[in-house]
Amino acid sequence: MKKYIYKVLSVGVFASLALSSCTDLTEPVYDAIPADQFLKTDAQIAAALGPAYGGLRGITWDWFNPSEASSDELIVPTRGGDWYDGGDWLAYSRHTWTPQHGPLNGMWGFIFGNISQINQLIPVVKTNQKAVDELRAVRAFYYFMAIDAFGNVPIVTDNTSSSATKTRAEVYAFIKTELESAIPNLVAGKSYSRMTKDAAMMLLAKMKLNAGVYSGAADWQGAYDAANAVIKSANGYSLASSTVSNFIVQNQGSGENIWTIPYDSFKAGGLNFHMRTLHYANAQTYGLGNSPWNGFCTLADFYNSFESKDLRQAMWIKGQQYAASGAALTDAKGAPLSFIADFQKDQMTDADPEFQVAGIRAQKYEIQRNNPNGDQSNDYVVFRLADAIMMRAEAAFRLGKTAEALADVNTIRTRSGVDPLTTITAADILAERGREFAWEGWRRNDMIRFGTFSLERKFMKKLDKTRELFPIPQPRIDANPALKQNPGY
Repeated sequence: MKKYIYKVLSVGVFASLALSSCTDLTEPVYDAIPADQFLKTDAQIAAALGPAYGGLRGITWDWFNPSEASSDELIVPTRGGDWYDGGDWLAYSRHTWTPQHGPLNGMWGFIFGNISQINQLIPVVKTNQKAVDELRAVRAFYYFMAIDAFGNVPIVTDNTSSSATKTRAEVYAFIKTELESAIPNLVAGKSYSRMTKDAAMMLLAKMKLNAGVYSGAADWQGAYDAANAVIKSANGYSLASSTVSNFIVQNQGSGENIWTIPYDSFKAGGLNFHMRTLHYANAQTYGLGNSPWNGFCTLADFYNSFESKDLRQAMWIKGQQYAASGAALTDAKGAPLSFIADFQKDQMTDADPEFQVAGIRAQKYEIQRNNPNGDQSNDYVVFRLADAIMMRAEAAFRLGKTAEALADVNTIRTRSGVDPLTTITAADILAERGREFAWEGWRRNDMIRFGTFSLERKFMKKLDKTRELFPIPQPRIDANPALKQNPGY
């Protein structure tokens, strides 16, 4: 049984106070919970902070889609009459988005809407510094997404903050200070789905790993120290037997996952990668109550970067598809439903014979069989130990500690059954990060840091480094002229 803190429990508490005050008009009416009666236990703090966490479930759409579909590992081709949507999906893989791109406006709203909610919660819990610092750390995660996607954004911490654009370096300094100040006061042990000390330290490592991109000054030693602190944590995280076992339907038991966002097929929807990637007929393969949408797939070059003996190949769905009964499935035209790795067009019409089978599909998150709903019960993995090891490896490599970097990378490779490397390069580290963290939301971030995001690849010819930042959505500028558009837009 999963335990969810993402419930607006504080609303229920306030509501109960309001109802009790209505039964007897002579009783005093309270508009706040007295400090000596609430926020005294960790459970009470978790209940009060529920709204700050609930909004995170938007990450699987508003953050994941732009981050992955703009990279070299995921593409959403137009398939006949499906997945065109005004060219929005093609714009991701072609790097032709504009300030009018609707999904990017949604991404901005997801990030800053949740920042606003946290800003409203902080005064409510101001009597408890642990609660305040936990909220600051969660807000720092949203600001991490903002600085990574948009770069130059406002720093808003209350309703009196200026809404003017700050430089990316200023935002970086703000996030770093917030985390370093909050971390000592966060939950030290494991607390499922909470922004614990280890989770915040992972975020700090991620920030410092990208310091050169965000602030113009690298901090490889800081990234190394933060990642190493998580690896050496007293909480004793350990690598799972396989990468994909961290993403099973009931993955709350993983000893590798450090911070996850809970989902539930019935109670907490939003994790539906299977719907985005599977063919319509695959409902028969998995006994699904809803027909999938036949969209997301990977690119051939990325798929081919996996060795045949790599155990991480288990994340891919390829070749002929079958019903649960064993019967071979066909596409809508009666042709064999057999997924192919390479295809020649990213915008296919019904006349293109490959339009339904183009691209190898993904099951990084185990597909929940016989599920009557369109959402699954896997929890979304934000941070896990393998990432701490790979971040330490990259930082060590940049610091000239190549032997240590090689050992860390080979730890990850050995787990997946591929031969250890004997030498190591930056390209090796990027490639291994690609294979290990495929379809986890990190590929765009990694490619920008390694300088490959704006290099030509299949279906992407716009070699413009200004695309390493998304534009500030035009509707946001129209509403707030203090915002400054990013270069190139």
